[in-house]
Formats: sequence, C-alpha cells, structure tokens
Amino acid sequence: MVEAFGDLVHGWQPVNEINYYARAAYGGRGWPPGHKDEEEVAVVHEAIHLAAAEAAVTLRQTGGPVSSILGLSPIMPQDDGPETQALTGRLWDYYWAPGLGLFRDGVLQIPGRRPVERPDLVGSVDMFGFSYYAAMGVRAGRLVIHPSEAPVSPLVYGIWADGVGQVLERLHAELPGTPLLVAEYGIGTDDDEVRAAYLERGLEVIHRAIEEGLDVRGLFHWTAVDNYEWLHGFNVHFGLIDNGRNVRPSAQLLRREAGR
Repeated sequence: MVEAFGDLVHGWQPVNEINYYARAAYGGRGWPPGHKDEEEVAVVHEAIHLAAAEAAVTLRQTGGPVSSILGLSPIMPQDDGPETQALTGRLWDYYWAPGLGLFRDGVLQIPGRRPVERPDLVGSVDMFGFSYYAAMGVRAGRLVIHPSEAPVSPLVYGIWADGVGQVLERLHAELPGTPLLVAEYGIGTDDDEVRAAYLERGLEVIHRAIEEGLDVRGLFHWTAVDNYEWLHGFNVHFGLIDNGRNVRPSAQLLRREAGR
C-alpha cells in the first residue's frame, strides 16, 4: 500500500479497531470464521496488536502522520459488588490495557498469554486514536446500557454522546502528552434528527476537552456514506449521505464545524 499509494496519502490508520476482531470472530459472536475458543481469541488478539504496531512503524517512514484505532468505551460500574468489580477488571484488561501497554511501555499483555516485550514498538503511532460508540455499563456482573435511562440505538448501543469525553479524559491520564484522535464517531439510525443531536453534543464535549488542555487533533465521522455494516448489511444507516447520494441535514453540522 505504501509503495503504490504513499505519495497520495496524507495520513494512515493501519488496522481498524484492533481490540474487537478477536472476540467477535473467535469468541462466539458470529463474525467469520465463527469459532468459539478462548485460546484462539488470545492468539489472534496478540497477533493483531503486534501487526498494527509494526505496520505503524513502517508507515511513519512515509512522513505522514499515523494513528491507531482502538474501539474504546468507558467502563462504568453501576454497583460496587464483587461480580461487577471482577467484570470491570476483565473488560479493562481485554479492551484497554493491551493497546495502552504496548504503546506506552513496549509490553503487550494479552489475558491468557505471556507478556511480549517489544521496546521497539513504544510510541509506534503519532496519535493515539479510537472509535467511540457507547459506554459499557456493568451491573451485578453483567453488561448493561449506560446510562441506564439512555435511549437505545438500532444496534442496541446506549445513545450517550458524553462518553466520548470520558474516553478522552482516561487516555489523557494514561498517556500524558500524547496527541489524541477521535478516529470514528457516529450513530446508526434512520432518525437524522437523532444523528444531528448526537453529533452536535459530541462536538461540544470534544471542544470542551480541548479547552481544558487535551491535545485532540481531530474527529472523523462514521461515516460519510451509508456502509455495509458487518452482520447487518445495509440495514443500519450511519451515513451523512444515503446510498442514493442524498445528503442528510446532519451533514450541515460538520460543514459548519469545518468552516470554524
């Protein structure tokens, strides 16, 4: 890709949501190849993290900025019971800790695997980027909607724009001085007024974070045009533009933002 298109590319995001694939495809959630085996989850999870970081090191040689993309959700305990505490810790250890540890310390610790020491991969990206869609609420040792009163999207996300600020604040605390990027932000819905309100509130939260001193380099909306959404096909609409190339009113929010 670098050899063929490097002179045409402003920046790179080498592997999308590296902390999601293994669990979705090898943890019984229905993505191909549809296996359910915890050892396979751990092996694939480790391999994807290493591959993405190694790719980032190579891509930085082009001179263009490189960002990671981890799918990150704030993990929000709703009670202080031991089952909730245990699940909260497991979620952190799986979704957050491996990417942070490899970037910050050069040590990749995947649950169920021995630590991999890779000091050459410290600081592998120019910006620590993430996608945000929803929070993970934990109550009585189970995943629940957070906040509990939040409206629910067609993909059963709790619709809570403020959560993107929670992710930014946690990354800022874990990786002080590291530039951050909101690499994906959006909502799958047929109600464009909901999309516009979600986008407007998210932009307010991100601007507030910048005003408070966080080094946020930008935001990419997911997505420009309605996409093929994993197991849901074309039935969930994330786009500012529909498949008939009709521009939805919510697009005007980003148009105004770009002109600020």
